[in-house]
Amino acid sequence: MAAKVVEVLTSEMVVPAEETPAGSIWLSNLDLAARRGYTPTVYFFRSNGEPGFFAADAVKASLSRALVAFYPLAGRLGADAATGRLQIDCTAEGAVFVTARSAHYSLDDLMREFVPCREMRDLFVPPTNPPACALLLVQVTRLRCGGVVLGQAMHHSVCDARGAAHFFETWASMSRGDPADAAPVPPCFDYGLLAARPAAARAVLYNHPEYKPEPETTPLDAAGSEYASAIINMTKAQVSALKARCPGASTFRAVAALAWRCACRARSLPPDAETRLYSMIDMRARLAPPLPPGYFGNAVVRTSVSATAGEVVSNPVGHTARRALAVTSQGDDYARSLVDYLEGVDAMDLPRSGISRAHLRAISWVGMSLYKADFGWGAPAFMGPALMYYSGFVYVMNAAGKDGDLALVLSLELDSMPEFRKVFAEELASLEVV
Repeated sequence: MAAKVVEVLTSEMVVPAEETPAGSIWLSNLDLAARRGYTPTVYFFRSNGEPGFFAADAVKASLSRALVAFYPLAGRLGADAATGRLQIDCTAEGAVFVTARSAHYSLDDLMREFVPCREMRDLFVPPTNPPACALLLVQVTRLRCGGVVLGQAMHHSVCDARGAAHFFETWASMSRGDPADAAPVPPCFDYGLLAARPAAARAVLYNHPEYKPEPETTPLDAAGSEYASAIINMTKAQVSALKARCPGASTFRAVAALAWRCACRARSLPPDAETRLYSMIDMRARLAPPLPPGYFGNAVVRTSVSATAGEVVSNPVGHTARRALAVTSQGDDYARSLVDYLEGVDAMDLPRSGISRAHLRAISWVGMSLYKADFGWGAPAFMGPALMYYSGFVYVMNAAGKDGDLALVLSLELDSMPEFRKVFAEELASLEVV
């Protein structure tokens, strides 16, 4: 891949269009436990031929308006003077906005070549260089065919994927010029709703191994930062056939169970090797009372299911999906237990990097509006992560422009990916056998 195929034209700060609240926003333990970095994503838009298609001034103006409602994104991470605890300082310094062009890529070329990787992230998403880096960075890259790549990086300490989707819904609505009564619900920044209980009332009722380092005695090498990545589409019919074999399981759990099974096969794990499927649960609607619909912070908790590789591979996929279902159905007591547990842990000691080569970490973007982000010129032809953080990472998401289809976006060790593709195709083919 050519090293210089995107030319940066401008780089500036976009500040909120109106005065916004000052001061600081306290972050919850779930915010502090989130990965301390950015989540870069890309949106590919096909030109509709209009002269004003993704005009920089129009995109900047709508971003400026969106930052009024989502004013923490115009701030910076800071620390409480007394405790040193991480917080958001609402400084209104703004978001980074970059315009660029590529004489190398057309949209069709890019859609054929794109996989999440460092090279693509560096081409289409602004660099996130400290110190005092912005919490939101946006890049609009015009391709030689007239199409556009909208790349962005949002800091994970500020919000999770559902919060990011809420921001993009709002920004896109403002860009389209929707009336105020049609706009998404206002965001809620009351992160104290996820504060730990008073010391005397705290109750850690679960073990929460997902927030503890893996034992150093693990018999398999840790999955490293070197990986191969792939985007594998599943048709609506394939998804339906898979779910029929996983009664009671959600679409995400069914697909994650299949990916886990295929990863165990592709990695040739010994039958007695322990393997773990990590996932995340959105607790917004599971708390008592539920969080407000517009809650913007991190409201997801890690969970996992452990089995031997032999159990995962030898049993039907429905068995594995039921195992995953059993550990992703927790409610308020589980979330409150975790928040109380994290109150007694130094956030800097939490595991944030890779996982063992035997494990898989699956994230659900199914049902989120990210793949529908219409800024006034049509929905994206593709949307996905720009980068995978390490080997063994999986996203399950809706496929843009294909109603009912899903996209499995994953990273695996370089030597495991070819076999994964093969066995996943075999598994999909077997779903069609009655």
